[in-house]
Amino acid sequence: MNMRPVLAAGTVYGVLLNSQDEWAAWAGQMSEPPYKTPPKAPVLYVKTANTWSACGAAIAVPARAPQVEIGASLALVIGTPTHQVSPQSALQHVAGYVLVNDLSLPHTSYYRPPVKYKNLDGFLGIGPRCATPAEVGDPNRLRLEVRIDGHLQQTVDLGQMLRPAAQLIADVSEFMTLRHGDVLLLGLGAHRPLAHAGQRIEIRAAGLDALGVLTNTLVEETP
Repeated sequence: MNMRPVLAAGTVYGVLLNSQDEWAAWAGQMSEPPYKTPPKAPVLYVKTANTWSACGAAIAVPARAPQVEIGASLALVIGTPTHQVSPQSALQHVAGYVLVNDLSLPHTSYYRPPVKYKNLDGFLGIGPRCATPAEVGDPNRLRLEVRIDGHLQQTVDLGQMLRPAAQLIADVSEFMTLRHGDVLLLGLGAHRPLAHAGQRIEIRAAGLDALGVLTNTLVEETP
């Protein structure tokens, strides 16, 4: 199933500081200015339509930044309007799941994710298939594997998210309505691998073929 018609219907929201290891990596700075306290609600950002790249597409790396961060995540595609739902009913609003590669230029701002680092053209690789909830089962049991040129570089355990899928949907829907076609990324692991032009990125869910394998190749930016 091609994901572009699904994504074209809504907005793609990413979330930061949702994995336990990412939270731990930034915990020491959360009480410093300007915020002086850890965030209470999910830290969201938007991946705009110019960032979408189909599976197999080449993604350009800007000349000013020779490397990019690879952000493996699982996308939750909303099927029905979701507003102030409970964690117990939240997953009933999910129409399907998709692998994504949430690319970013390396940066150090996580409370205010800067658009110029995260929303470059092509900076959201979209998996080849939208798997049904029945095919995926419990999304929190999945482990995502990131390979660069065939070599395993990172494993993201979705069971280590501070807000599991159902809780994340419930917490986001507490203050905003998620509509049909909106997409919510579950989160990113810490210590994301770096890659450069000429390298091939593969993301898969270990032991689950229903999501397919997301592949993209990084290329040099054309002037």
